Amino acid sequence: MQKTIIVSTLLLTGVNAHSETETSGASLNLPDLVVTATRTEVAKDQLASATTVFTRKDIERLQINTLPELLNRTTGIDMTQSGGLGKTTGVFMRGTNSDHVLVLIDGIKAGSVTLGTTPFEIIPIDQIERVEIIRGPQSSLYGSEAIGGVIQIFTRKGNQDEKPSISLDAGGGSYDTAKASGAISGKIDHSWYSLSASHINTQGFNARQNSNPDKDGYYNTGLNAKVGHRFNNNADVEAFYMRAEGNTDIDGDYHKMKFANQVVGISGGMDFTETWRSTLRLGQSRDDSYNFANNPLYDSRFDTTRWNASWLNEVHLTDNHQLVLGSDYRLDEVDSTTSFYKTERYDAGIFGELHSRLLENHFLNMSLRGDKNEAFGDYMTGNFGWRYNWDYGISPFASFGNAFKAPTLNDLYYQDPWGSHGDPTLSPEESTSFEVGIAGNQDWAQWEIRAYHTDIDNLITWYTDPNTYISIPLQTQKAQIDGIETEISKEIFGWNNKLGLQILKPTDRETNLNLPRRADKILTYDLSKSFGQIDVGANVLARGNSFEQDWLGNRTEVSGFVTVDLRSTYHIDKHWLLSAKLNNLLDKQYQTVDTFNSADRNFFISVHYNN
Repeated sequence: MQKTIIVSTLLLTGVNAHSETETSGASLNLPDLVVTATRTEVAKDQLASATTVFTRKDIERLQINTLPELLNRTTGIDMTQSGGLGKTTGVFMRGTNSDHVLVLIDGIKAGSVTLGTTPFEIIPIDQIERVEIIRGPQSSLYGSEAIGGVIQIFTRKGNQDEKPSISLDAGGGSYDTAKASGAISGKIDHSWYSLSASHINTQGFNARQNSNPDKDGYYNTGLNAKVGHRFNNNADVEAFYMRAEGNTDIDGDYHKMKFANQVVGISGGMDFTETWRSTLRLGQSRDDSYNFANNPLYDSRFDTTRWNASWLNEVHLTDNHQLVLGSDYRLDEVDSTTSFYKTERYDAGIFGELHSRLLENHFLNMSLRGDKNEAFGDYMTGNFGWRYNWDYGISPFASFGNAFKAPTLNDLYYQDPWGSHGDPTLSPEESTSFEVGIAGNQDWAQWEIRAYHTDIDNLITWYTDPNTYISIPLQTQKAQIDGIETEISKEIFGWNNKLGLQILKPTDRETNLNLPRRADKILTYDLSKSFGQIDVGANVLARGNSFEQDWLGNRTEVSGFVTVDLRSTYHIDKHWLLSAKLNNLLDKQYQTVDTFNSADRNFFISVHYNN
């Protein structure tokens, strides 16, 4: 109790000085250029796509300690977590499945080739420079998995100054949590470098009700390195590496998991002509896990690898027309203690994207892609987007696209000694989506509202026979998802306000029931202001009811909740600052996954140095 009082006092203390607007970052002024929506730099206000960007400054300002915490602030994303730090996290973008989100790390496709999902919970936030989130179908640019959207993570690159830049961070808080990180970056002539490391460790809390009432801890050590060089002819080359490894305690069939997540790659680009630039990227992503059961006979290991190659060509046709042509190749592999009929498969794709400006204020984006997948053959996807920027600060927009998701290696080739198995004849899951909306940028506010409709067919669901307990994948489910997203940002008396609301109806078209683990309503609200050397802020998250469904089809309601977080930062001088955060101020007892606990009221205090 005394700790709570101390932290609350620090968070709410201010000084009687002139008011100065806190750096708003993602709250009010998003970066002008985004890469992920078109695979090349395009101004955000020329796109129909729903885009959210978080920079390193946003991460530090909001005092974000994990990637799931950051994603949980994004309109259009619903997040579930099976316990505390390091526990399994589900990210549902626009009501689609958690394996319908394509994740890139520095342009390299990441995630497990067996589960089809990405372990957001173990990607170190301290190694991240920027996150771009594109909502809506993007298979016409990226191929499989981008039904709900794309999340691209750019790792730390640091300052490009001749003088080395150093940053240090250390802190601790509730549940015996400790965290430390450091980074150095700089430039030597035409070469640049960046190196950072981080570690987080927590004793945690009991992750699951009605289980052994122990503390489920977690630790994670991360490393990130980049080095690059620009030649006199404007050609450049860059190599990058990121790795996170550690372990997490689990309440369930397994009691502990050791993990390693790694991305390594190299990219190079050059201008062949004044209007044609070509870029080649090669890389590998790994997702390895070793799961320990109470009976050592059931211990399991899954090491999955994705080899990536992409060739991108940017052609400047005219001042108003830019063309992108490219190709991708990916090889998925698994090495496991569990048997697979086949342990690898490839996918090759070619694509084109045209970005055009017509009649001064009309912008068109059109993309088309063909994929050849070793498992099921050919698949074609396309996307069309239109946006009009009216002189009066009003921008209507609309888009249409289709997307697909290839079955995972588990879906296709898994087989265990007890009879559960995949099905190599499965087809890809496929979707079509429509979206319309309008945005405004007026003196009184910045705002945006979007409505979308998505149909998904051939959804793959694993069915377990209640008599034999044998599991197999079935492809009979169909879904319809209708949703509305709205955001509004406004500065009032020096306070930065941002409100986000999503209303969702994710329906199984066969049963007319809501899809599990999706809340029907989510509201986020962020408030911040600076008082001289002190920044203060608060964040509210309100999540509606959702449903949990077990392997027998039984449904359980998961109640909605409201949480309030407070934060404060004291700028000691231009190099040092002290931060404090109080999470779950109201000490709300809530769950996002049935029977799995979430953190009680907790705090975190840290000190930062930047030269």
